[in-house]
Amino acid sequence: MSIWTTRPERPGDAEAVHAINAAAFPTPAEADLVDALRADAEAWIDGLSLVTEAPDGTLVAHALLTRCHVDGHPALALAPCAALPAHQRRGAASAAIRAALEAARQQGESLVLVLGHADYYPRFGFEPASRWGIRAPFEVPDEAMMALVLDSDQPVPSGVIRYADAFGV
Repeated sequence: MSIWTTRPERPGDAEAVHAINAAAFPTPAEADLVDALRADAEAWIDGLSLVTEAPDGTLVAHALLTRCHVDGHPALALAPCAALPAHQRRGAASAAIRAALEAARQQGESLVLVLGHADYYPRFGFEPASRWGIRAPFEVPDEAMMALVLDSDQPVPSGVIRYADAFGV
């Protein structure tokens, strides 16, 4: 039984989500990225910004899925994922990621991409994106660009990822 409760972000959560991302990373870039993505109607998808609550209701982690494209086909980008430093390595971010992936699956999404640590994301089912011929629009180590197919009945597009403008790539 997990001590964590996850739920979709609510309108009043933006400040706490910003604080989680600002605390989890060395610069405010990720926190600012979330704010920019939230303001982008083409990238933001209601229900795919998930937060983790501690038992006292405090928000302690966040995972965000936003719209990206692979060769013109819709996909999702998982970024950023964060937990407050005091709650890192305790499953709070993992709970948010699992909840976000399940929400995406329930919304009928079929492909999620992540650029991240090759020793972390495979636990959620991610594999090197190169397996499907999917590439980042910039140079990254093959093992760091990963994909998760949520709906194996849908064809998986190949090609270069086009991220939302807020990513700046």
